[in-house]
Amino acid sequence: MNVKFGFIGCGKMASAIIKGISGNKTYSIKGSEINPEFATEAQERLHIPVLSDNKALVIDSDIIFIAIKPNQVADVLDEIKNEITENKLIVSIAAGVNTKKIENIIGRHRIVRVMPNTPALIKEGMFGVCKGRYAGQEDVKTVLNILSSIGKCIEVTEEQMDIVTAISGSGPAFFYKVIEDMARAGEKLGLDYDKSLLLATQTALGSAKMVFNRGETPVQTLVDNVATKGGCTFEGIQVMNNQNSAKLFFDVIEKTTTKANMLGK
Repeated sequence: MNVKFGFIGCGKMASAIIKGISGNKTYSIKGSEINPEFATEAQERLHIPVLSDNKALVIDSDIIFIAIKPNQVADVLDEIKNEITENKLIVSIAAGVNTKKIENIIGRHRIVRVMPNTPALIKEGMFGVCKGRYAGQEDVKTVLNILSSIGKCIEVTEEQMDIVTAISGSGPAFFYKVIEDMARAGEKLGLDYDKSLLLATQTALGSAKMVFNRGETPVQTLVDNVATKGGCTFEGIQVMNNQNSAKLFFDVIEKTTTKANMLGK
């Protein structure tokens, strides 16, 4: 069966998803950009039809992705609500906009909310997914299957989405900061910055893969395997413990979660 996808908004995240699913021959994909110039640019870039009419896109789509800025969501939903029928699934990737807000505008329709992150652009995304009041588990399964082509997915409750936002939505910036800080430390100690950056970046990548491949091994065991007591790694870990890095990262995630919650109200 041919599934028709419609993307309202063709920005970076929508583009990542479009590119990820475009190889599936059972999908047909269209987008919309109200600005005709943006529509033309997106059509050339993504090689899909891009309309400048949101209503027409919704009418001709089975699954509609809301991929616009949060402050635009209410106006766009109000514009298209009469075109949303019971057989259509709405997928929102608008940050901080909860399903209840969407339901208050469009009514009793099936909504799945997604928190993506920017590594989706290189097919290494991490997605948190939750369903609205009127969506079923089959709707969630559909979205998980779609997004699995460009990353990994977990289902959470709506109440947990702010934590997802803090860890994976904002998380790339935190990891970039750690990599940059390590690279600059190497530079200050006498190593060329580009070499230091490569060391930090590849080490982060390899370490992440080790965590994924750990099987039943606890992450702490991976730490202990490298940080032999009395060795140089152990010395560095002691500094992290003395500086209470666990509290630092807890505070980072807690503050980000709180901010995400405030923005969603």
